[in-house]
Amino acid sequence: MNDTSHGPVGPTEQARAALRPLTGDAVRLEPAGLLGGWQHRNAEATLPHCIAQLDTSGNLANLRRVTGEVEVDFAGFWFADSDVYKTLEAAAWELGRSGGSDALRGFLADAAALLEKAQDPDGYLGSYYQVDHRDRQWTELHFSHELYCAGHLIQAAVAAARSAPDDAAAQQIVAIARRFADLLVQRYGPAGEAAVDGHPEIETALVELYRVTGHRPYLELAGLFVDRRGHGLLDDGRFGARYHQDHQSVRDADEVTGHVVRQLYLLAGATDVAVETDDAQLLQAVERLWDSALDSRTYLTGGQGSRHRDEAFGDPYELPPDRAYAETCAAIGSFQWAWRLLLATGRSQYADEMERVLLNGIAGSTAQDGKAFFYSNPLQLRTGHDGSHEDAPSQRLPWYSCACCPPNLARLMASLHSYVATGDDSGLQLQLYATGTFRAGGHTVEVDTRYPWDEQITVTVSDAGPGPWTLALRIPGWCSSARVSLNGEPVEVGEDAGYLRLTRAWRAGDRVRLTLAMPPRLVAAHPRVDAVRGTVALVRGPLVYCLEHADLPSTGPLADLVLEDLELDATARIHVAPHDDGIAPVTLQVTVRGRATGPAPLYRQLPTAGAAPAGTATVAAIPYFLWANRAPGPMRVWIPAAAREE
Repeated sequence: MNDTSHGPVGPTEQARAALRPLTGDAVRLEPAGLLGGWQHRNAEATLPHCIAQLDTSGNLANLRRVTGEVEVDFAGFWFADSDVYKTLEAAAWELGRSGGSDALRGFLADAAALLEKAQDPDGYLGSYYQVDHRDRQWTELHFSHELYCAGHLIQAAVAAARSAPDDAAAQQIVAIARRFADLLVQRYGPAGEAAVDGHPEIETALVELYRVTGHRPYLELAGLFVDRRGHGLLDDGRFGARYHQDHQSVRDADEVTGHVVRQLYLLAGATDVAVETDDAQLLQAVERLWDSALDSRTYLTGGQGSRHRDEAFGDPYELPPDRAYAETCAAIGSFQWAWRLLLATGRSQYADEMERVLLNGIAGSTAQDGKAFFYSNPLQLRTGHDGSHEDAPSQRLPWYSCACCPPNLARLMASLHSYVATGDDSGLQLQLYATGTFRAGGHTVEVDTRYPWDEQITVTVSDAGPGPWTLALRIPGWCSSARVSLNGEPVEVGEDAGYLRLTRAWRAGDRVRLTLAMPPRLVAAHPRVDAVRGTVALVRGPLVYCLEHADLPSTGPLADLVLEDLELDATARIHVAPHDDGIAPVTLQVTVRGRATGPAPLYRQLPTAGAAPAGTATVAAIPYFLWANRAPGPMRVWIPAAAREE
């Protein structure tokens, strides 16, 4: 093996890459910070919860059916093995990050032994097709998720190889994955069948396995899977070719479409293929599709996917807040794809999007205790919403019948430290601001910050290393005023493509303080987003805020109104309110007034003169990612706005 990266994405030295992920143990996030706290919560709560659910929900029993250890009916969806693999990946990253617990190492060893026992002699592994459906193996790729599951197995093996290369169980998982990958090369490589899977995932996994092993047939097969898409190789099924992104080649497509997770995973894999093969045309096509997604099909929170029916992108500007699907796995896919594009191009816009979707779209999916999750992430929940069904619950659930999201969150959070910075001997680039230690080449810095609650980020050089090098600090696109000082003295540094770059021969103890002004802001959507016309959203720094039922007035003139009866006084001052306790360290105090005073007909004739408002009150707006942690109930990000009447 020739790969030294300990993160999920490790471009080779020959890859087309503008930035390099940090390697080894070069990043340590502190639990006192927001991101480090999430990573700690993941290790202590989310990951053990996922491991327990694999037994409770029957995922492991499905594999034991293959070995003959149990005689039970198959449990869950036919791709249930993927939840095992994602949890294994999370366990491997955690093992590399913290050393893991005895229980975690035991899970890794037991799972590896079970998979090896269940694997067919030719390398095939798929519990749904190995017992009851042997006759259908490989025959329904539009539906089967066989290569999707193989991809998650391979990604677990990549995590094991990078995090614990000397661990026996890790080596076992790598061997299992390589046997399956070798079977895929034989069956679907240049001399094999021209086919693709209905659910992309295998593409990026094969590229990463190539990066770990140096075995080029894995990369070549990934490239074949990318270029075969769009040539009618899949059964359209009930959702059609666009659902599978099989209507047009990646190179020719000019807009994202279909099932969001499939589209994002496909484009992440295409990015990987492009950089490893130095394919400028493919990379240009991928960036074009990024623009399509971000220009007209992405929610303010970074979530993507406006249609529940097929978990899909809608038309341009089709972004209804209450019907938003915005699947958690889609947000994770967007984050992972943005990271790849950031490494490939060095453009700060991709780090900006990583920050937005991480702190809003992804963060909102997990309860404060780390043991309950949203599958879909709406931007509005109405009063009276029937949240009894798991497709659109009113609160986070401990698990789902299709449990793709919780273990996906576990693997992302276990590897989160790998995504926050880039660098090499020439310098260090801080992409996501978090309290921790960061090392690139021979230089090390300590970052101390309460970001995103506070405007200041302090960077202290603890090991200067030899010669001059560049510290690059990302200036988020939302920030209109940034200040920087060095050892207490203001420094005038012009922004360069989204970064402030300080180049010097550093000394241990040098201290840089970056201040990113965070006044609260009102945001309006593009006029074509009909669903939120006449409304505004509250944003401070990178965080989107919302109104929630728990903060509605309990006394005064607005006490009897529901959330939908309130409108924001857009001319009143918004106050930033720090807290030592409560739902969030910072809330926004805003002025609202009543739009109605009681029951009204569904449709009514407009009055010829303005109706008197029902009164005003000051309420707290909380960070969107923290909604539904107190009790189920209504919430909204987009708030009707009214000018103050004098």
